[in-house]
Amino acid sequence: MQGPKVYGPTGKVEPFLDHNITRHYLETIPDQQGKIIAEYVWIGGTGQDVRSKSRTLSKVPEKPEDLPHWNYDGSSTGQAPGTDSEVYIIPRAIFRDPFRMGDNILVMCDTYEPPRVGPDGSLQPPKPLPTNSRYSCAAVMEKAKDEEPWFGIEQEYTLLNALTKWPLGWPENGYPAPQGPYYCSAGAGCAIGRDLADVHYKMCLYAGVNISGVNAEVMPAQWEYQVGPCLGMDGGDHMWMSRYILYRLAESYNVEVTFDPKPIPGDWNGAGGHVNYSNNATRAEGTGWDAIQAQIAKLEKRHAYHIAQYGEGNERRLTGK
Repeated sequence: MQGPKVYGPTGKVEPFLDHNITRHYLETIPDQQGKIIAEYVWIGGTGQDVRSKSRTLSKVPEKPEDLPHWNYDGSSTGQAPGTDSEVYIIPRAIFRDPFRMGDNILVMCDTYEPPRVGPDGSLQPPKPLPTNSRYSCAAVMEKAKDEEPWFGIEQEYTLLNALTKWPLGWPENGYPAPQGPYYCSAGAGCAIGRDLADVHYKMCLYAGVNISGVNAEVMPAQWEYQVGPCLGMDGGDHMWMSRYILYRLAESYNVEVTFDPKPIPGDWNGAGGHVNYSNNATRAEGTGWDAIQAQIAKLEKRHAYHIAQYGEGNERRLTGK
């Protein structure tokens, strides 16, 4: 059966700066005089944006605890008032830097109010910001560590033309052929933006992100990659670092990445972040299925609450249509 006719994408997107010049200097100045660059990465005030800044270190750290704590202006990220704007960041996970390469690193951090002097004159420990969901998650993972929880996350995303905010390669004032030819596809007009998806895949592998696969999705210019299986907190740390790498890579192509649950209204697929989960009980041979059913019964009781926590805009995607 012949499907709808698919035409090649339209509108070439040009990088803002010349990559040849960038590549020249990166390749001809490899010596950093024994120093390394650490890019500290954290989640901003919306809970969806990712921020970062760089610092020079005199040696390669072996673990996050070897890295210095740092700070930034939280009034510029929606995380603190201008009258008291300092926010503290604490390193939690280290990845290799696929942009600068060499011994340079990316550092996943979480966010806190800075240490303050208490009424008795003692220095109080940093207090997690309200937007620091990693802090409470880490506490839960510590309680559940004997269950060895595994997470596998399927992250869908859509590529947009950064100038028009319309999906990459779509007709400027219209739509491509209906869905059907695009999922796991190959060919001009079917797999739009493969270069970016493939480079992201290799960059994540180089960085040490536990990425396990990539595929073109149902809507043209939509892709998915999978992170996991990851144990406990690694699931969140690896997912957020993979998103940071994706944002940075798309920046160099002058392309926008959106995780919006329903970027295009109508009969076009939305984008989700589907989470696969298991623990020792559900993986146990012979009794695993019963454990799955028991855990689902518990989740059912708080279904509406959970959906409300899973991000803004899901009501536009979870329509059953």
